[in-house]
Amino acid sequence: MSRLLLVRHGFVGLKEERFLGRTDIPLSEEGIKQAEQLRDRLALEKIDAVYTSTLRRARQTAKIIAAGHKVKITPCEELCECDFGDIEGLTFEEIKQKYPALAEELVQRKTGSFPGGETIEQLNKRIKTFLKRLKKHKSGETLLIVAHGGPLRLIICNLLGLGIKHWVQIRIDRASLSIVETYPGTAILNLLNGTSHLKE
Repeated sequence: MSRLLLVRHGFVGLKEERFLGRTDIPLSEEGIKQAEQLRDRLALEKIDAVYTSTLRRARQTAKIIAAGHKVKITPCEELCECDFGDIEGLTFEEIKQKYPALAEELVQRKTGSFPGGETIEQLNKRIKTFLKRLKKHKSGETLLIVAHGGPLRLIICNLLGLGIKHWVQIRIDRASLSIVETYPGTAILNLLNGTSHLKE
């Protein structure tokens, strides 16, 4: 059995909710505080390896959490957020104006691709490639994985044997912690979207 600690990066300080995929922006002061709260939450965990998206908001979160553990941080392109292409940086209201058909798909949770960007199948292929990396770890190890909402939801779908169409039904908030235990041929979701550590 291996234990996977799945962490979404902290807040980046935008006043409006925007589709941020490959836009490489750092954590805000609030996001740094959230990462420190995650660090405290995981202080007593035995962490054997850390994997992170190469984007700054994830790398910063991983570095803060790993500060109390003598462990190498491995950046992985496969863990980067979905490439949203032409809607990168837009709010939902802006998407409604420019891409009304896509906006309707987003409302109905049926989006399979983004114009000028990635499809969910392409993102999932990256995630499958990343999960193959984990097979080199010994049973009993605990791995910290710091990434983004899309990749983390697909990791959970793959580990639990769910079709990728279900990725939109899994909620992963910023600075949340999810825990999955993996066994040969199966996995158990022990915690989903935990945010009790985010104290005021």
